[in-house]
Amino acid sequence: MFSRIPPVTRALLIANVALFLLQATLDPQVFMSLMLWPPGQDSLFSDTASGNGFQIWQLLTYGFLHGSLGHLFFNMLALYMFGAPLELTWGSKRFLNYYLVCIAGAGLCQLGVGWWAISHGAQAYPTLGASGGVFGLLLGYGLLFPNQRVMLLFPPIPMKARTFVIVFGILELMLGFTGLQPGVAHFAHLGGMLFGWLMIRYWRGQPPFGNRRPPGPRSIR
Repeated sequence: MFSRIPPVTRALLIANVALFLLQATLDPQVFMSLMLWPPGQDSLFSDTASGNGFQIWQLLTYGFLHGSLGHLFFNMLALYMFGAPLELTWGSKRFLNYYLVCIAGAGLCQLGVGWWAISHGAQAYPTLGASGGVFGLLLGYGLLFPNQRVMLLFPPIPMKARTFVIVFGILELMLGFTGLQPGVAHFAHLGGMLFGWLMIRYWRGQPPFGNRRPPGPRSIR
């Protein structure tokens, strides 16, 4: 079964699981420089001498680290559910580009939120997890397969993919503004969806990117 998963989706699953196992066995300090830190800030987890702080590569590397087994499991389940059909539709190269843009875009949004929070007296903290990329995949799946039925895990309610995307988008927006679920980067999730939406509109030649023909084969949606 695992061999039937498209190659990039399979490689992303392996990479995330492998890094989580390394996180569980190595000194946590090894991974501090790979997490996403607010620019120019020290935190409870670092000091000036350690050199921990924002680095440009963190906009990608943070998306391959996870804080718990549950965090990893749900992200990888979503990566498999939504990533595999997108890769089969777009092809491996386009799918990988899309996923990484969603990860980086989510990171940029989180940097903005982190800067705002710190400027209002909050403590700097690192961000990690593939959720930004996963929410971008969810958005892409909802746009390409709007009438496909998907099932919530809790509660197990079936709904159309388009409705699924709208529900999760509204929920993330509400949780982000109300702070009812602290410790979760809700605006990074929304950032992944935003950059995924922009990427698809760019490929399709839709505003704000003009009215050009999308590149690649006509069959790509």
